[in-house]
Amino acid sequence: MKRVFLSIIFATLIPTLCHGQEDHSGITALSPELRELFSREMIELQKGMQSIIPAYISGDWGKIASIAGKMEGSYVLKQSLSKEQTKELHSRLPGSFLELDQQFHYLSGMLEHAASMEKVELIGFYFSKMSEACVSCHTQHATHKFPALAPKTEPHGHSH
Repeated sequence: MKRVFLSIIFATLIPTLCHGQEDHSGITALSPELRELFSREMIELQKGMQSIIPAYISGDWGKIASIAGKMEGSYVLKQSLSKEQTKELHSRLPGSFLELDQQFHYLSGMLEHAASMEKVELIGFYFSKMSEACVSCHTQHATHKFPALAPKTEPHGHSH
């Protein structure tokens, strides 16, 4: 159950960072306190992703394992949510967030394991897959925040 709950975290954080934009994900239905927790969580996940790169190129496998473990288990929300906020999440967030976030946290766990085993190729593989998971979620749920990821449409009547 906690795994399912934590899986909501990543994907729901992306739209909360968008101020003044229309939100199609259900995030705007959440309480301001919960949106703030999500925002803090997203910032920590971003910092984690950014800090893995220098650790990877310098061979600091222990640091990568530590960062990935924190990402798998969440930074803020796991420690901060009340029972009412947990209930709010389950009742108001779309299921598609759950799937994407669950995948991201699974990959974080795999990265932690690969780093603990000092498997250089697997570390690169899982970090790449985590990055792809971020882009996939941004593409599906946060093009208002990341417009470059919005699908491109061909002008009518134009063909090659």
